[in-house]
Amino acid sequence: MNPSPFDAELDRFCDILWLEDGLAPLSLESYRRDLMQLFTWLAKQGIAPEQAGAHQIQAFLAHRSLDQKVVARSLARQLTAIKRYHRWLLREGRRDDDPTLTVDPPRLPKPLPKSLSESDVEALLAAPDIDTPLGMRDRAMLETLYAAGLRVSELVNLPSAAVSLSDGIVRIFGKGGKERLVPLGEDAQDWIKRYALETRPLILKGQRSEALFVTDRGGAMTRQMFWYLIKRHASTAGITKALSPHTLRHAFATHLINHGADLRTVQELLGHADISTTQIYTYVARERLKTLHAKHHPRG
Repeated sequence: MNPSPFDAELDRFCDILWLEDGLAPLSLESYRRDLMQLFTWLAKQGIAPEQAGAHQIQAFLAHRSLDQKVVARSLARQLTAIKRYHRWLLREGRRDDDPTLTVDPPRLPKPLPKSLSESDVEALLAAPDIDTPLGMRDRAMLETLYAAGLRVSELVNLPSAAVSLSDGIVRIFGKGGKERLVPLGEDAQDWIKRYALETRPLILKGQRSEALFVTDRGGAMTRQMFWYLIKRHASTAGITKALSPHTLRHAFATHLINHGADLRTVQELLGHADISTTQIYTYVARERLKTLHAKHHPRG
């Protein structure tokens, strides 16, 4: 490979990265490659690497974004390398400003939440063996999780006092201690009542606990333990889709929107501080509608 006029510059910069951060060879090579692309592009414009302005760096990123093989995450990583390079130039006294401070980072697409179809949810809810105390507990937990759209941490830490079966609501203290009231629905209420009266005392065996959903040790279960239970019951139900700890929460939101719930209502039920977080579910719902249209419409 022919030597590049930028090799010496990149060698000095990568040496600093190695000395200060102890970066692995592959990480250093990634920095070198990302900066080499910038330097080469600038050279075609007749601009030295240390003389680039914010508008040139922004133009370079825009140029890179036109390549369909370059994803936003790669551009974000490349901008990180460019920022680090310019901080080094500033520290070395080779620039008196940092042009990257006003460069807008590429917008990263939000990953679509993993969800389940309504038939998948029904199969999952029916998977626990309700003839056993622990199976009855698991069924009540799954029903509550799906009915109220709770986070797993909210479910496993749910105190008995937070559930009002007479009013059909559950009181949740979510992120940042923010309180919300969520309706449970008749099915979830029935399963909670059966579990609380019939099998919770059998699991506790005389022990006392403020937690609604308990283990045979007398306390609330961990998020990890409940996640293991979900995977086990999903396997029993024959569900092969990739799941996440929030799968039923995502299904709760998606199914509400599929059935006509407005976005603000779903935001309140989920406890999202910003409605933009909730908007991802409208995209999921639209994609499902497109799939159904394509499958069932004669000209789909």
